[in-house]
Amino acid sequence: MGQFSERVLRAAQLDVSLYEEVEEDRGANMQAMAVVVLSAIASGIGSATQAGVSGLLIVTTAALIGWLIWAWLTYMIGTKLLPEPQTEADLGQLLRCIGFSSAPGLIRVLGIIPPLRGVVFFVASVWMLVAMVIAVRQALDYRSTLRAVGVCLIGWLVQILFFAIVFLLLGGGQIAFGTGC
Repeated sequence: MGQFSERVLRAAQLDVSLYEEVEEDRGANMQAMAVVVLSAIASGIGSATQAGVSGLLIVTTAALIGWLIWAWLTYMIGTKLLPEPQTEADLGQLLRCIGFSSAPGLIRVLGIIPPLRGVVFFVASVWMLVAMVIAVRQALDYRSTLRAVGVCLIGWLVQILFFAIVFLLLGGGQIAFGTGC
């Protein structure tokens, strides 16, 4: 198995050592970005039977934008608002870690099977949130898992609020909220 696919699998398995490994591996930037893009595409494909081809593009784009917003919020909240004394991370370290935390989102491709869509997207969202907590805890050198949970939840809620406002302003509502994580 190649290094990339092995890393994706370990990230989905919530392997803490993987997050430490990619935090220090500056060469993993493209791999982390690939995980985010593949997860977003899986989200678009998983929504295609409900949202059509234009929905596939919208959901994929929304997933990418949502990830970017959540990543930026996580960095700001985790390093500026809620750091622990030993917190020392640059944006690249955090982006690599949380990029790999998108690995569980690859299962969203199974949403193409209509009866599974809701369950698959819910499971993927929860799984990704757990992976994000692990990634944040490792990247920001937190001793407290609860602090990492707080950072992730605050960022996630702000992201959801942002998308709710955007979709309401655009007259949307046909696209399910929460597909951007």
